Formats: sequence, structure tokens, C-alpha cells
Amino acid sequence: MKEYFAFQWHITDECDQRCKHCYTFSGEGCKELKSMTWEQMREVVANCEDFCKVYDRAPYFYLTGGDPILHPDFWRLLDLFKSKGIPFTIMGNPFHLNDQVCRELKWYGCQKYQMSLDGLRETHDWFRKPGSFDCTLEKIGCINRACIRSVVMTTVSATNRMEVPGIIDAAVKAGANVFAFARYVPTGGEVDASMTAREYRDLLAICDKKFKEYEAEGCETYFSKKDHLWTLYEYETGVFQIASDAEEGMIYGGCNCGNCHMTITPDGTVYACRRVAGSQVGNVFEDRLADVWVCEMERYRQYDKFEKCSKCKLKPWCRGCPAVANGTNGSFYAADPQCWKEVKP
Repeated sequence: MKEYFAFQWHITDECDQRCKHCYTFSGEGCKELKSMTWEQMREVVANCEDFCKVYDRAPYFYLTGGDPILHPDFWRLLDLFKSKGIPFTIMGNPFHLNDQVCRELKWYGCQKYQMSLDGLRETHDWFRKPGSFDCTLEKIGCINRACIRSVVMTTVSATNRMEVPGIIDAAVKAGANVFAFARYVPTGGEVDASMTAREYRDLLAICDKKFKEYEAEGCETYFSKKDHLWTLYEYETGVFQIASDAEEGMIYGGCNCGNCHMTITPDGTVYACRRVAGSQVGNVFEDRLADVWVCEMERYRQYDKFEKCSKCKLKPWCRGCPAVANGTNGSFYAADPQCWKEVKP
């Protein structure tokens, strides 16, 4: 099987929520809700297929928005995916799911459905909207019954970090197949202050302990250590070790920006990473993605420019989160503000 290339595709800005930390509506907000036309969506698929043919990859779509299910041609697009054998994950809201809808999603080839829990009930509903917490937990069952992998994702910030252990408990109790968290990226008009590096490391330690306790009990939830600072934590605790045959100058892991994904928004803008402000690299209706990849995207693969990580032995595997660094300090290559490692000049 060819190695997959991930396209995070926002087909619409239409959404049932106005989450306080959403990058689509951050800062001055989204002045106009955009959605792609059917012909534009067919054009995007063709451009992505061309990209994968050039680089001998297989396309994988993370279909999102807004809430993608609100797009009038949502099901038509899934039919196109099915006809081409293209696998996909949906990143959306819980509000339009039921057993029948989830069975149909499965028939079209949906592999995972990702929803968010950004706090316990009061905090999550403050971030998103009243009733969202209970609805999210309820719809995990619908997703599971359809044999789609249910994914719960948490955006961690100073506001909700102390609730993360409780969120893990709630996700496990509801039967989530996968749980993961990533950090909040400042985007303008912030509703939250950043965590300190020490606070974040302490949170990783708490979560690591909880993950191990659940695993020892035979819990079937998979705990995805999505944030690359987990690599630093596991290096310090002896879980991760640098291979003796690691090649100098090779990149083995860490942030995938510039390596194996890109984002496409409803107006056709292509981003190196949607969470990195100012990372526009082209337009899917005007540019060949295969050309964008080796031209405009190259500026996100200059690893020796990392101000702190370039001096660290974990550079090939970690590099923290450049989106958080960019949102905090205005530079993709700035130091990750939650990285606690001391690096000598």
C-alpha cells in the first residue's frame, strides 16, 4: 500500500457552534461564511489525486469545516470518495449524528469520526454551546455501533488543563476508541492565557499516569500522544531512546508541517498548517499542488532555522509545536513556549 498523504479539507465554514478558540472565527472573525461548490470540490479532488500520482502517495482526507455534514453536497462528495476508493476521517460536531447517519457514513468508507471535548460539562459548554458536552458523549455510541472509530480530541489551555484528567475519564466511560489532546494556539483576540512550561510538563505526567492505569485495567481506549512534547517527556522518563543507527541530518518524526499534510479551506486557500497564521502557500483553484509542495512549502522544511530545537539532540524526533510557537512569538521557528528543556547555546 502506498504511504498516505493527508489533506485536511474544510469544505464549508457553516457550523452549529461559535467556539471561543476556533481559528476560523478568531480575531476579527469570519466576515463571510464560505462553502465550495460541487464543481470546485471535484476540482480539489482531482488536484489532490494529481499530487499523489506525482509523489507516489495515496490520498487521505480529513474532512472538516465548520461542520462538513452541513454542506449541501456532503453526501455527494462521499459518493465520489467511495467510487475512487479514497479513505477519509470526518472532524465535525455531534448534533446531526444518529444511528442511521453513522451507518451511512460507514457505508461510504468513513474510518474515523472526531469530536471535541474541551472541558467538563460547564467549561466545554462555555467554549462551545449549551448541551454540547452531553450530546458529544451520547453520539460516541452511535459512531461505535456503526463500526467507525470514535475519536475524542481536547484542546488544552490554561483554562481547562486541570480538567483534562476528568475529560479522559468521561471519554473512556463513554467508550471512545481514541483520545488525544493538543495545545491551544493563540490566534488573536485570545480568551485564554498560555500555560507555563512547568505546568504543561506536570500535566503530561498526570496524564501518563492515568493512561497507564487504564491500560493496566485492560481499557480499550487508545491514548494517542499527539503533542510532540510527549517525545521530550518520554526521553526524560526513559521510554524513548535515540537509536544508535540514527543518521545525521535525517528527520524521523515531530511536526508534520512540510512533510506529509496540507490544509485546504473553503475559498481554496492552501495552508502549510491551518493552525499556523500566515502559512498560506497557494490556492487549490489556481496552483498545482505538486508544484506548491516543492516551491512554497520548502520554507517549512528548514530545520536548522529552529531557534531552540536546532541545538537539541531531539530535533529529528520532536521540535515541539511550531504552530504554538508562531502564535505566541510570531515565528514558525521560534522556541515552543511550553518546552521545558534547557538547551545550551
